[in-house]
Amino acid sequence: MNTSVGNTARVLGAGLRALLVLTALCGVLYPLAVTGIAQVAFSDRANGSEIQDGGGRFVGSSLIGQTYDLPKQNSTDPGEAPRPDLRWFQPRPSNGLGSNGVNTRYALILSGATNKAADNPDLVRLVEDAKAAVVADNTTASYTVQPQEVPADAVTSSASGLDPDVSPAYARLQVHRVAERNGLDVERVEKLVEQNTEGRTLGFMGEPRVNLLRLNIALKALTTS
Repeated sequence: MNTSVGNTARVLGAGLRALLVLTALCGVLYPLAVTGIAQVAFSDRANGSEIQDGGGRFVGSSLIGQTYDLPKQNSTDPGEAPRPDLRWFQPRPSNGLGSNGVNTRYALILSGATNKAADNPDLVRLVEDAKAAVVADNTTASYTVQPQEVPADAVTSSASGLDPDVSPAYARLQVHRVAERNGLDVERVEKLVEQNTEGRTLGFMGEPRVNLLRLNIALKALTTS
């Protein structure tokens, strides 16, 4: 085995050159190339699919859901349960979504599902309570919600708990309540839901959906116009 100082220096020099070349290629040139292609080909998604409100402010991402709750009555009580602000369309149940007043205090909390089995008593209770709340919240003086009309996404969270979309059925279920709370015609709110309903991706993947942040931004524009 050659242990001369010269051979050791050559080995160290070769390793250093390889480190510098790979650092330049993998740590600088490749990220720059990928970033450049992303910015040119699909800049919106590369920048986080950000959504602006009517005033040009970035208020969130189309990929991450948000809640629409009333301010806490006791700001010093960490155990106070949030109460939904029923002027707005409400998202799927989740403990992971951040707050939003379109948008004043957005904050992502966590991501993850309950991991409870379908027959878990706690999950069954949560679903039953959520269903009763949906019926109660969305029943108005002129419209009564029937329990069988409540879609599954209204009472269950997604796998990530951060789903930004609701089904068209759940959005339509909320129309009468949103119209009443905002002093709007039901037909105008129904049209708003229709305008913000997206079809299946490429026409065959997934299900029709309504992005809740886009819908509530459109609702805010309608109520302030």
